Amino acid sequence: MTNGIFISFEGPDGAGKTTALNTLLPMLEAKTTKEIITTREPGGSPIAEKIRDLILDVKNLEMDDRTEALLYAAQRRQHLVDRILPALEADKIVLSDRFVDSSIAYQGGGRQIGEAEVKSINDFAIEDTMPELTVYFDIPSEVGLQRIKKDRDGQQDRLEKEKLEFHQRVRHTYLDLQAQDPKRIKVINANQDPTQVVEDVLELILTKFPQAFSK
Repeated sequence: MTNGIFISFEGPDGAGKTTALNTLLPMLEAKTTKEIITTREPGGSPIAEKIRDLILDVKNLEMDDRTEALLYAAQRRQHLVDRILPALEADKIVLSDRFVDSSIAYQGGGRQIGEAEVKSINDFAIEDTMPELTVYFDIPSEVGLQRIKKDRDGQQDRLEKEKLEFHQRVRHTYLDLQAQDPKRIKVINANQDPTQVVEDVLELILTKFPQAFSK
């Protein structure tokens, strides 16, 4: 058993979850005595970061979809044992930019290789370690892709370059996951002013964990 708090941030490409997480960090730190660490997937630890580079490299167009799913599960396992579990055992708060739901949405739904199949290999990787709260940033796929093109000046990784239909399947899978697990996965409207998005997420976290944060 761990003593810390594990929160994941999820959403389609262009939803703004990474920006929101970075903005939220000092706000949350001001309201708790616990240490907060932020991390990301794919990556988050040295070996996992090397796997990240392999997965997202735009040159690896020949990568098989199942190979991709297995690589995501592999980096997740390494990330978990290197970074997440030690932090939770030390009574810290972990904010992770993506976790298991991303694989189910992107590889299971987006790649259409099966949500149950992707969940199975990730169950093996994480050994029942799941976030207590998952903040899902929802945004129409068209809007998210437009944001990426505008903000990154055409610089996109291998998954971001996929067609609109791929990203729509990803979003629909996320929404299905939320419907299946509404207690853990909470929806935030990411298609609104970024300041309001941050305020909504902050209120959600403070309400969910009153024992750790003061209002």
